[in-house]
Amino acid sequence: MTPVEFGYLAGWRAVRALPKPVAAALFRAAADQAYRRRGRGTRRLAANLRRVVGPELPPDALEELVRRGMRSYARYWLDVFRLPSRSREQIRDDFRLDGEKRLAAEMAAGRGVVVALPHSGNWDAAGAWVAAKGWPIATVMERLKPEGVYERFLDFRRRLGMEILPTHGGPRAPFEILAERVAAGYLVPLLADRDLSARGVEVRFFGGRARMPAGPALLALRTGAPLYVAALWYDPAGPRGRLIGPLEVPSPDSGPLDQRVRALTQRIADHLAEGIAQRPEDWHMLQRVWVDEPARTATVTGPAGVVAPETPGTPSISEPA
Repeated sequence: MTPVEFGYLAGWRAVRALPKPVAAALFRAAADQAYRRRGRGTRRLAANLRRVVGPELPPDALEELVRRGMRSYARYWLDVFRLPSRSREQIRDDFRLDGEKRLAAEMAAGRGVVVALPHSGNWDAAGAWVAAKGWPIATVMERLKPEGVYERFLDFRRRLGMEILPTHGGPRAPFEILAERVAAGYLVPLLADRDLSARGVEVRFFGGRARMPAGPALLALRTGAPLYVAALWYDPAGPRGRLIGPLEVPSPDSGPLDQRVRALTQRIADHLAEGIAQRPEDWHMLQRVWVDEPARTATVTGPAGVVAPETPGTPSISEPA
């Protein structure tokens, strides 16, 4: 067992054994320490949040936003570690979705649904909530490294009731399986605010050029399933969400498939941006998003006005996709 895998396993076991107020205090302290240390993940979050809020926000206000963002990210991990100990009833009570009636009607009619998600709030809690409602759910997950961590997250999400497909390395292409699941009436949530393939669709996002995965748009166009976008955030009582849509889908006579995918992905990006802008502190994006930003030259202002160079790479804790 690698040290990273051991850390995840210890987290899942130890955090569940602690009273929640004690665990929450420990995670807030860890978030504050990470903020003060100004590692590459924190610097990247600061740079990303600057793009969200624009140049008008004063540096001190941005720093407070980054600090809250790190605390929100820690809260996500705290909730993830505690999720396996929650009953189905507790999971249903923990999460609230504005638009639940629309979603329930789609599922009751046996129609498959595609939902584009941001890396905000707690997407694992949202997926567990869907499964706890008794609705079939299937999605994809990035292959984390080391492999042992990936296997543990795979088992974690499957135990919550989700069907999980690897982004690569499986016996069949995940898109083919997801199309089958949509036809069978599954809900298919897909994280849509960061492209992992380097073949994503270029969109305008908070005034810059970014790439986002084509999967949600392509799946909706190919299957005819209704496409929604979710906004996710935290409030003091727990994780929350809002459903937007169904989105208007370009008709076949509006252009070739690739053109329609680009147009629909841009609509997804616009709605994701609306939700992120409302609760930027809950957007857990510690990776590079914008392709018009030099990876090695971006700088962000750190505590006390110190300018720190941006370092390429991912944070020390790999997030699940």
